[in-house]
Amino acid sequence: MDGNENRQIARDSLFVMADLRLPGSNDEHRIKVRNLSAGGMMGEGAVRVSRGDEVEIKIRNVGWVAGSVAWVQDDRFGVAFRDEIDPKIARASVASDSTVSPLHRPAPREERALRKI
Repeated sequence: MDGNENRQIARDSLFVMADLRLPGSNDEHRIKVRNLSAGGMMGEGAVRVSRGDEVEIKIRNVGWVAGSVAWVQDDRFGVAFRDEIDPKIARASVASDSTVSPLHRPAPREERALRKI
């Protein structure tokens, strides 16, 4: 695919925080993910990357994703993922009903007792 064909790939506009690290370094940099597709993302942050750099990004609900920097403009950059992801997973709620503490889960209606006041 050439650059014009890449622009036709569906992207989800969103705003989530992610962690980025450069291979060979244990340092993690907090970045903003501005849009996300199965094949890549646009990030924004104070981390200095160059075109061609290999990076790893920890995306919410997806985990660590490897890729390479495709372009850089000011504090924004594009990353082409090594393997495709499902971008809808990153949009999903972080907590599910199974992770809610039983102390904070309301009892079913038929089990609730009336309180005297």
